[in-house]
Amino acid sequence: MARFELKLPKMGESVAEATITNWLKSVGDKINADETVVEVATDKVDNEVPSEVSGILVEQLFDKDDLVQVGQTIAIIETSEGDDTDVEEEQIDPAIIAEVEKAVEVAKESVVPPVDFAGSDKFYSPLVKNIATTEGVSIEELETIKGTGKDERVTKDDILNYVQNRAGKSAPVAAARETAAPVKKAPVSATKEVSKAAPVSVSGEDEVVEMDRMRKLISGYMVASIQTSVHVQSFIEVDVTNIVKWRDKHKTEFEKREGEKLTYTPIFMEAVAKALKDYPGMNVSVDGDYVIKKKNINLGMAAALPNGNLIVPVIKNADQLNLVGMAKAVNDLGNRAKQGKLKPDDTKGGTYTVTNIGSFGSVFGTPIINQPEVGILALGAIRKVPAVIETPDGDFIGIRQKMFLTHSYDHRVVDGALGGMFVKRVAEYLEKFDISRNF
Repeated sequence: MARFELKLPKMGESVAEATITNWLKSVGDKINADETVVEVATDKVDNEVPSEVSGILVEQLFDKDDLVQVGQTIAIIETSEGDDTDVEEEQIDPAIIAEVEKAVEVAKESVVPPVDFAGSDKFYSPLVKNIATTEGVSIEELETIKGTGKDERVTKDDILNYVQNRAGKSAPVAAARETAAPVKKAPVSATKEVSKAAPVSVSGEDEVVEMDRMRKLISGYMVASIQTSVHVQSFIEVDVTNIVKWRDKHKTEFEKREGEKLTYTPIFMEAVAKALKDYPGMNVSVDGDYVIKKKNINLGMAAALPNGNLIVPVIKNADQLNLVGMAKAVNDLGNRAKQGKLKPDDTKGGTYTVTNIGSFGSVFGTPIINQPEVGILALGAIRKVPAVIETPDGDFIGIRQKMFLTHSYDHRVVDGALGGMFVKRVAEYLEKFDISRNF
């Protein structure tokens, strides 16, 4: 018999880890080559991990909800290699067996129970929690450590220094510093990183439903974004009458020629990409005290899934696409999002995000920044409104198609001038849309 190690495969550029969401095979089950063994999930996309060989599943090295690094062994499959009937079983000295059993019992007694972080109102990163669990630091001890991070949060160095100062712990700490992250991480619920809310009264008529995995992730991301970025909003009203007329005139011809529906989204995305080239200070991300200026313009387009959850696929190098290319990219990502067929790379690498809240009738809103980006633009509903129209012969009232743009930006690195000028430039591109242009 031979033992095959089933490893977490690489699932796309920049994807370093995934969460075990469901084991489709149990220990002892027979597995055929290319048969799915386990389902995993990255930040936003679910994936299946098939077996490369046929055999029997003999070990599951991770539990459901565990976080696994790409390349780590997640299961052991025993395969048949030749006839083993002539192989004599090796005789093992009973004294050795007894010694091993004794060592196992000692190891069991020395296992440190997991730390319960649910009772703490403080925020601790997954790495700090994991070190605390590994080193046996209680929640009471953890809360006495003075943090040196943002808002006095406990950093990796803070907890490692604390552990190192405890008697007899220098060797484990040195190992922790070298590895930075253990092989197997304990599952961390995004919602537990939030301060404890007041208890909710539940009557016999109420239904209690646990959040699904993606909802928990989104919850964690939104809270983390608010805690990280100083959100400021700028609002501007835009006259898009020319765009509405142009689309109404060309949408049928566009679909016949290109085989794609022509929505407003690619037109808006085109304007945003142009504005980002004009104001590259919005196309950045923040890492601690450093600003990272992004070379490529990769536009995220927030999309609501049928189950109500949110996903943000990314249009790569959006500034290099013409309107036809932008429409094809928008439709492709949108359709695959609805069908659950997005790949991990489809949601990675965004540098700025656009969300179309107008598709649900909202006039304007205050969107939350998609970290680690520094801005997000919300597109409000297009409405017919009375407006003052200026002409050489004087002003008059007419019916115009208008919408609001809401720009949320990170005031740590984006001041009101840049945030305001950027959204104004987007509005200018939309209002100056050439009604005589071709596709």
